[in-house]
Amino acid sequence: MNPVDKALDFFKDHQSKMTEDYLDILRIPSISTSSEHKADVLRTAEFLSDYLQSIGCERTEIFATPLHPIVYAEKKASVPNAKTLLVYGHYDVQPVDPLEEWKSDPFQPEFRGDHLYARGASDMKGQVMATIFALESVIKTSQLPINVKFILEGEEEIGSPSLESFIQEHKDLLACDIILNPDAGMVGKEQPTLVYGLRGLSYFEVRIDGPKADLHSGLWGGNVANPANVLAQIISKLHNEDGSVAIPGFYDRIPELTQEERARIASNPTSDEEILEITGSPLLYGEKGFSPLERQGARPTLDVNGIYSGFIGEGAKTIIPAYAKAKISCRLVPNQDAMEIYELAKEYILSIAPPTVKTEVFLHSAGTAYLADDAPGVQNLVDALTAVWNKPVVYKREGGSIPVATVMQRELGVKSLLTGFGLPDDAIHSPNEHLNFPILVKGIQALIHFYLSFGEN
Repeated sequence: MNPVDKALDFFKDHQSKMTEDYLDILRIPSISTSSEHKADVLRTAEFLSDYLQSIGCERTEIFATPLHPIVYAEKKASVPNAKTLLVYGHYDVQPVDPLEEWKSDPFQPEFRGDHLYARGASDMKGQVMATIFALESVIKTSQLPINVKFILEGEEEIGSPSLESFIQEHKDLLACDIILNPDAGMVGKEQPTLVYGLRGLSYFEVRIDGPKADLHSGLWGGNVANPANVLAQIISKLHNEDGSVAIPGFYDRIPELTQEERARIASNPTSDEEILEITGSPLLYGEKGFSPLERQGARPTLDVNGIYSGFIGEGAKTIIPAYAKAKISCRLVPNQDAMEIYELAKEYILSIAPPTVKTEVFLHSAGTAYLADDAPGVQNLVDALTAVWNKPVVYKREGGSIPVATVMQRELGVKSLLTGFGLPDDAIHSPNEHLNFPILVKGIQALIHFYLSFGEN
């Protein structure tokens, strides 16, 4: 029996136990944004470290950071002069609010048909455990043809504040030839996907201050500028009628999409109707002259992520609020500089803000866009996905941002393979997050093929 079949059989024979281990890690509420769950985040790190040690990793270590720990592990190849694969993942999860919208306890995993419901089931404890279960299946049955390292962080959902400095300080430890990051996903159940592009991000906040305190709207309305009204006027001027961003200079550095690139994007079979079904929106919207899939990954955007001002409780309270604030993100494409976009947005917003209020714009985070269709190991991964799904791989430019990919490219000199086994309707970051379990099983099988494929070259 060949090594792949041996490993696949091992996984099949041990799938029930692995599933129980997967459910155990889902039960830990590793919410990184909440100080109340700091111990739970540490407990999750210890779970992963112990499991990786139990399957045969020669070194496992939990590195403390100012907030949440980073798990490192390595397993040496069974052959000399082997390449080194670095697997990245995160084990922290988003908050569960609003809890009342969950149909089951978010930290008591529940199967409903093919789907497993729990916070972190898809993003990304399921993906992390898939890489570990696949490695375990190979280690227990065959010679491992590649060195495998893991770097698993507990701060991704809060912007990875400790990760970049850790990578900079541990370049020798993390040195590798190939990087696998399964924090992406598939475009559909029968469409294995390789993400070759990510948008960058410029995330900032606008704050409008008016009176020194909330005022009675009957006494002072009409004489004092209302910060909520002013903020609404500013937001209304951030887009043009055609859906494009109105900030001067926003598009100056973007090259036109080539026909070849548009054809590759169009190979994604996701239809307009599927997008509407997934999002629940009544109609599609966006920059004219581009398809929804082009707008999703190859065009920049500006979106208000949150607005707060005044009285938002039940009932009525007639006030002029003292302040209003909005959080805004710009998703960026190659050639756009995140800091330059922030400065352009800041300059424009301040230029259209009236003198009747005090306006501030300040940055939260910034990251560059990323293209990696030539990442080392790409053909191995494509072949592995194709072997399991028996379908051609879909190449996708992702609309979101995965900053660690650009950090690793800059600090380690290696581009990342971006894939994953979540689906667009997994409700990640939302109530009732879930994962299609049969797809995860196929993903583990594909990773077994991937780990062993390096012995064939």
